[in-house]
Amino acid sequence: MKTVIQRVSQSSVTINNEIVAQIQKGLLVLVGIEDTDQQEDIAWLASKIANLRIFADENDIMNLSVKEINGDVIVVSQFTLHASTKKGNRPSYIKASKPDIAVPLYESFVQQMELELGKKVQTGRFGADMKVSLVNDGPVTIIMDTKNKE
Repeated sequence: MKTVIQRVSQSSVTINNEIVAQIQKGLLVLVGIEDTDQQEDIAWLASKIANLRIFADENDIMNLSVKEINGDVIVVSQFTLHASTKKGNRPSYIKASKPDIAVPLYESFVQQMELELGKKVQTGRFGADMKVSLVNDGPVTIIMDTKNKE
């Protein structure tokens, strides 16, 4: 699984002119799934994201997690995170999972995030044409890949 995690002061997802998810302070998490992803990847990633210390404490030092500040999270599926640009100018998405594999893993990731946070996580809609809006706070943007757990 690949993710792009953005600390936001606000974020929303709109589908067909309808806002389906909206938060203030928290995280926007874009998630790309590939066929080799497993439940252990989901558990590791959800725990890491929920506990990332990227929010300011009383001394204005990034020392608090989204869980500790009681922030909110939006999770959005993003197959383009697995784009390969090695050949030519048209990205290949061959590594991105098809919906029959990706949807259950995506839903499991959302559930695991909810368990980690102890609260509901908002989402986009898998496979929909979404308009994602955000104000990146900082900016703070972190990329994580379960195949490269550095």
